[in-house]
Amino acid sequence: MAEEKHYNVESFNLDHTKVTAPFVRVASKKVGEKGDVVTKFDVRFCQPNKEFMSTGAIHTLEHLVAEYIRDEIPGVIDFSPMGCRTGFYFTLWGDLDEAYITPHLLNVLDKVAVWNKEVPAATEKECGNYRDHDLEGAKTLAKKWTDGIRAKGWNCYK
Repeated sequence: MAEEKHYNVESFNLDHTKVTAPFVRVASKKVGEKGDVVTKFDVRFCQPNKEFMSTGAIHTLEHLVAEYIRDEIPGVIDFSPMGCRTGFYFTLWGDLDEAYITPHLLNVLDKVAVWNKEVPAATEKECGNYRDHDLEGAKTLAKKWTDGIRAKGWNCYK
């Protein structure tokens, strides 16, 4: 029997064939030398290797969620897209879990799903690729995620 590879990057060790999007899961927790804890979540929108987000939609989601999640929850470090374009990494200060994070994400993504204002920080001065936004695509993805999470819960192995 062949030995299974183990990678330094946690998400490379996730069996992407055994998860069902949408989901939220703790991807990693790090404890600093002074005892500070940082928790990184995998917030998956699309089923791995079956679908992916367009760059415009993922870019707009990132702008909206990154801006408004900070009004919803303290200690946000970053909300950034995965290179595979199936989800985001959400990094926060603290020893947190999915049950704490998911309701806050639902609140923000419910707002995104019906967003009818301009995308924040989407001008040439504020954004490095301001022409590549897709608000309608972002709204569709937000609604799909919130509907899916409510239907099945947050767990990725259901």
